[in-house]
Amino acid sequence: MSPVIKKLLFGTAGIPKSTPVPSTLAAIERIAVLKLDCLEVEFVQGVRMGAETAEKIKEKAAALNIGLSAHAPYFINLNASEQGKRLLSRERLLSSARQAELCGVKCVVFHAGYYGKDTPEKAYKTIKTEMEEILSILKSQKNPVSLRIETMGKLSQFGSLDEVLFLCRELEGLLPCLDFSHILARKGKANSYVQFQRILSKVQKKLGQSALKNLHIHISGVEYNNKGEMKHLNLRDSDLHYEDLIRALKDCDAEGMVICESPNLEQDALMLQKLYWSHTVKTTGK
Repeated sequence: MSPVIKKLLFGTAGIPKSTPVPSTLAAIERIAVLKLDCLEVEFVQGVRMGAETAEKIKEKAAALNIGLSAHAPYFINLNASEQGKRLLSRERLLSSARQAELCGVKCVVFHAGYYGKDTPEKAYKTIKTEMEEILSILKSQKNPVSLRIETMGKLSQFGSLDEVLFLCRELEGLLPCLDFSHILARKGKANSYVQFQRILSKVQKKLGQSALKNLHIHISGVEYNNKGEMKHLNLRDSDLHYEDLIRALKDCDAEGMVICESPNLEQDALMLQKLYWSHTVKTTGK
């Protein structure tokens, strides 16, 4: 009986709770012990890692066959009204990509910003202009790291599914990070097998079949109100139909990384991985 090929990799957003020492190096080892597949390295409070540590992370992940992504600082707002804040945001994203390359990370997830007093259309134009400059700089520096703009959960944040997909279609080198919890929180729907299929079909239609073979996904439970996301929850404490989501991903033959952002991190990541493999075994008969 031949092994089933891993198409979706499952891991945690940052250091698993059960890691003995709170470091990225120890987290990679813990991910391997747990038999998870990947780790999102968190630069969310700033890029403060030295080059020597980055090299060790690259070597450790390669040795243990653990996939790596990264998340840029939260303090990015490419639609800030002050030009200085936009320039700082630009530099934070560039620094994340440079550090990610040293770590052997394939992609960097980021939050694009807020609408502020602008219309969504004006914010889109400003963020597009900023991203064109950032992508141009990375290309000139021959940086291979992909940037992934995340779908966001608050109505005040730039990052509806349509905004993300349109921007990715317009800008070469920009890819989406699909946070299904945020998509649910933003609209209060998109929470069934059929609706998850529609989202994935929209991704395919806008960005091509290749996009479904190179996904980066965030999943957690989520509490939300009429303004969108409030906080993350463990999956079993939320109304997200995560079993339907995993089945939709399996049925569309999706590939890529699934990063769990639940408060319990590895517990929900392992549960999602188990669900995925149960559907895979049923489908293949292996």
